[in-house]
This record gives sequence, C-alpha cells and structure tokens, in this order.
Amino acid sequence: MSKILIIEDEEAIADLEKDYLELSGFEVEIENRGDVGLKKALEGEYDLFILDLMLPEVDGFEICREIRNVKNTPIIMVSAKKDDIDKIRGLGLGADDYMTKPFSPSELVARVKAHLARYERLIGTGVQENDIIEIRGLKIDKTARRVWINGEEKNFTTKEFDLLTFLAQNPNRVFTKDELFKEIWAMESIGDIATVTVHIKKIREKIELNTAKPQYIETIWGVGYRFKV
Repeated sequence: MSKILIIEDEEAIADLEKDYLELSGFEVEIENRGDVGLKKALEGEYDLFILDLMLPEVDGFEICREIRNVKNTPIIMVSAKKDDIDKIRGLGLGADDYMTKPFSPSELVARVKAHLARYERLIGTGVQENDIIEIRGLKIDKTARRVWINGEEKNFTTKEFDLLTFLAQNPNRVFTKDELFKEIWAMESIGDIATVTVHIKKIREKIELNTAKPQYIETIWGVGYRFKV
C-alpha cells in the first residue's frame, strides 16, 4: 500500500483529501505545520507528498527544496495562489505537479495515481543494465539514472531526468508541450504546459554551455522542442 504525507494547514481540506485517498486504497498521514511536516518528510518513508504552499513556520517552497536535496519522491504542490510565478517557482524547485485550489478530490486522486504509477515504473527492474546514451559530451545512464556533461556529473530531479532521456531517445523529432506533458507526467496537460517549459529551462541550465544558444534541446517556435543530434 502506497503511503502519502499531506502537509496542509487547512484541516477541512486535508481531511477531505485524506478521505478520498484512503477510499482509493492509500495510507495517508496529515501534518498541519510546515516545520513538523518537513521533519516527517525527511525522516519518514513515503511514496508521495501533497504539499500546500502557505504553511506556518516553514512554507511549501522551502519544504520542497529540502525534500529534493535528498529524495526523488513525487511531490504535488497545492495552493490557492493562481499566479504563474508561484507555479513556475514550485516546479523549478523540483515539484512534479502543481494544482490550484479549489480542485476536485477525484482529480487529486487521479494525479496521485498517475505520479505513483510513473515513479514505480521508473524505479522498477525493467531497465536493462548499462543502458547508456552518449551524445556529444552528454552521457545519460538510464540504469543508474545519472547524467554527466563533459565528464561532470549533474543532479537531476525525477521529471527532469525523464524528460531529458525521452527527448534524447527520440532525436530530431519535434514534440509539442502537450505531447511531452502527456508522455512524462502520464496525463493530459489541461492547458498546464508551463510545467514543461520550466523543466526544459532547468535541464538547459545543467547541460548547455550557453542556454541562449542550446546545442542539445532546440526550441521550435510555435510548435515545441527537439533534441538535436
């Protein structure tokens, strides 16, 4: 049974999320304070985090940053703040998804299932040993989920690694942002393509010598992205 930690200070919302997730077969814990929630997240064994942004003591951005320093566990951020800057910041810190309140509990359950299924496939045993992609100084070890650029190892979040690997495995093919969202996040984008844009930006910062003139991931204006070989 997958174990989920909800860090949410609005008890009514947290309880509602917990009820729907437990009805779907998940084990759920709730923490209402940011500092205590962060301690639990770092010390406990959880399969997914549902993280509110506005929390007492420690906010959701800091919690996300601290989790990502040590874990690749999926993180779904939720917030009443609708500004794109908050969404971009959250995704840039390594969150896998961002949902704006109010949302339907059934949609939350669907996203939780999609992220867990994706993560379980990625850490499973189906990947062949020594499965490595090497392109012009870029080395991607799919087995160990590690990336080097010109011999220097770079740290990638789960979704950043998935997105880079998918593009590198399909070189010279143009993908729309909607196609990439559906492939990597295993769900329809519902217009939420900012997620892809943020992750592409973070990947370029790690592998490109000049992000203004990328040599690996090329923007095809008005269409999407292409990995050049």
